[in-house]
Amino acid sequence: MKKHNFYAGPSILPEVVYEKTKEAIDDLYGSGVSLMSISHRSKEFQSVMDEAQDLFKELLDIPDGYHVLFLGGGASSQFYMIPYNLMKGKASYLNTGTWAKKAIKEAKLFGEIIEVASSADKGFNYIPRGYNVPADVDYMHITTNNTIAGTEIKEDLDFGVTLVADMSSDILSRPVDVSKYGVIYGGAQKNLGPAGVTFVIVKEDILGKVDRQIPTMIDYRTHIAKGSMFNTPPVLPVFSVLQTLKWLKGLGGVEVMQKINQEKASLLYAEIDRNKLFKPGVPDERDRSLMNITFVMNEEYKDLDKDFLELAAERDIVGIKGHRSVGGFRASTYNALPKKSVEVLVKAMQDFEKKV
Repeated sequence: MKKHNFYAGPSILPEVVYEKTKEAIDDLYGSGVSLMSISHRSKEFQSVMDEAQDLFKELLDIPDGYHVLFLGGGASSQFYMIPYNLMKGKASYLNTGTWAKKAIKEAKLFGEIIEVASSADKGFNYIPRGYNVPADVDYMHITTNNTIAGTEIKEDLDFGVTLVADMSSDILSRPVDVSKYGVIYGGAQKNLGPAGVTFVIVKEDILGKVDRQIPTMIDYRTHIAKGSMFNTPPVLPVFSVLQTLKWLKGLGGVEVMQKINQEKASLLYAEIDRNKLFKPGVPDERDRSLMNITFVMNEEYKDLDKDFLELAAERDIVGIKGHRSVGGFRASTYNALPKKSVEVLVKAMQDFEKKV
């Protein structure tokens, strides 16, 4: 690895994914044809799609009655596909940041939206608790990990209604009880693969309940019936997703990955809490993301942001500048980021403290 890559997305992938994808670009499975130009109807690519869906189900222990779809359009397309397919009259949303707000905006086109709680009052630096979800809503929507503010819901919630979750940035980072969800969706470009493919895990029996006519491409049932092959899928990203899933299985699965992620996050959070220069973006440890760790300079050192970024660059650390809406710093510690990179960042923080 040439750089210590902390970008929030597109983000670092396992080295083996790059290697296997390069090989397939030259020749997919000995077919004599490149992955980039082979027919998606070929037996070679059909095996890629089938194996990716099956391995996804295996790693998350997805129950019968659920389907794994690989679609285009990014997670943002799911902001309207969800209400198009599920909302008959009203739905509840938990507002925990930028992506939740975008999802709420789209859903309002389809019916009444009940914002059950929001953390906007403190810049989205915490996860709301103690709110009520109406029993008569069609579904409840949450964003489990908030890449910009650095908060994360690390448990499987149960509200007694259909639960929909945007897991773009923490999917496969920990075990998930899929049976508690109606839909789980997300963009691949964090923990799963390169940008260009969106995953959707959907429970089939929640579909077909709305009265509206759903355009063919927006109807989940279309893609279930065709195994994500109704139209030409994003073949290269799906292949890379398969390689990532194989890598994760080889490590021992999501339980092992969770322990690794906890170790990386604990190492960095401990330094943020200890170092006199920095303070965490998320005060409550319960709410701190294991995937996107945000921190800022303490008030008396706030003019040193640029100097620290320059030191980081000298150490081959990239992608730690905070989102423009928050400032400060953000270290994205996704599955593929090695612990060594976190150690290099921590050492840079310690050395910078000594200089000040």
